[in-house]
Amino acid sequence: MVTAFDEMTGPCGDLRPAYRELALWLKETPADALEYRRQEAELLFRRIGITFAVYGEADSTERLIPFDVIPRILAGREWITLEKGLTQRVKALNMFLSDVYHSRDILRAGIVPDDLIFQNPVFRPEMNGQDVPHDIYVHIAGIDVVRVDADNFYVLEDNARTPSGVSYMLENREIMMRLFPDLFARHRVAPVENYPDALLSALRSVAPAATPGEPTVALLTPGIYNSAYYEHSFLADKLGVELVEGRDLIVKNEAVFMRTTEGLKRVDVIYRRLDDDFLDPLSFRPDSALGVPGLMAAYAAGNVTLANAVGTGIADDKAVYSYMPDIVKFYLGEEPILKNVPTWRCREPGDLQYVLANLKDLVVKEVHGSGGYGMLIGPAATTETIESFRARLLKDPEGFIAQPTLALSTCPTCTDSGLAPRHVDLRPFVLTGKDRVTVVPGGLTRVALKEGSLVVNSSQGGGTKDTWVLE
Repeated sequence: MVTAFDEMTGPCGDLRPAYRELALWLKETPADALEYRRQEAELLFRRIGITFAVYGEADSTERLIPFDVIPRILAGREWITLEKGLTQRVKALNMFLSDVYHSRDILRAGIVPDDLIFQNPVFRPEMNGQDVPHDIYVHIAGIDVVRVDADNFYVLEDNARTPSGVSYMLENREIMMRLFPDLFARHRVAPVENYPDALLSALRSVAPAATPGEPTVALLTPGIYNSAYYEHSFLADKLGVELVEGRDLIVKNEAVFMRTTEGLKRVDVIYRRLDDDFLDPLSFRPDSALGVPGLMAAYAAGNVTLANAVGTGIADDKAVYSYMPDIVKFYLGEEPILKNVPTWRCREPGDLQYVLANLKDLVVKEVHGSGGYGMLIGPAATTETIESFRARLLKDPEGFIAQPTLALSTCPTCTDSGLAPRHVDLRPFVLTGKDRVTVVPGGLTRVALKEGSLVVNSSQGGGTKDTWVLE
């Protein structure tokens, strides 16, 4: 396997400039003092109650996501490149979704195959020809990025439906500032705490054109049993908006209202953390008790904005992801600033043949998979697991893509035996409003806490770090 790039020491073991102050601080800080603060951080997270649940587990208990107190640090010039690349990518995603649900120029040009769209279970025919306010589909994007060397970042996947994790980005920063003021004093770290203001501004800016006065925003949650409920309540509180469930909303005359102690109040923008299927039992799953009957009628009439828009799941599809370099070029006439990971589409016979012959060296993913589930990491898999995946690929090749096993970069991380390198990825959050795209400097760094592991997902035992962008 290729040696991973270490973000602190670089390929030759020379300390990289962004980490100089951290390295000095680590030398000055006794190991027991660091361990004490690590335990204090865990205690703070428990007090705050920032937890998540893992579906399908027997006890389904609430868990803390492990937090590592050693920050991941990016130089300002590195962030500028990332910011430009992320802005470019999300602009292209919005143009692609608008096109797919309207004129379909990219399909007619033969760049993306028709069947990949029309036979896709997350394609929403209900959105055909429907305009959305300001032509924005993806208001909040979480773009997963990995680093392989000093200069190259790759996009691992696009999260355009209901990306999660921003509460951890904000809480991680708050706890680091509380526990490590001495370390902060040695750096000029770009702030992330203005994210709620930027999000609220973006949401208000995309309200329907006919909205009188200041738009009313509400955050729609599936309820307390959802694994990300903590984040829903956290964000509603930070935004200063109502946290509502489907039963709190009602549609009258193709407009949406929420029930309040003072009567019905019109809602103009809904930041929904509920999947398409459950949004409206009259349009999607009739058995959904989580949605709002008639919501899609109000949406079609242009009387409410849903963020993100219905039908954005197409942009999350990992087979569609493989066309992103062509999508960027088609709509923007530019070369992609951020690279895609080379991808084999198992739906194509030649690619499938190559993947089947090289399963032990590849990462194979379900096109609609998430959370690190339904994935094969060939170099770390048993013969039995590889053969099981071979059977799945032969049965349903269209359901999978494959990629080379990337040597994800590593960062110093607290372990039981002291500081050690562990693999990381990064989920920056990109906000698209009526007039601007905003990328908060930093994002959620996820870290694979098991030695040698490449799986950073919290559901698979991964943790998080604070991400510092130096100004």
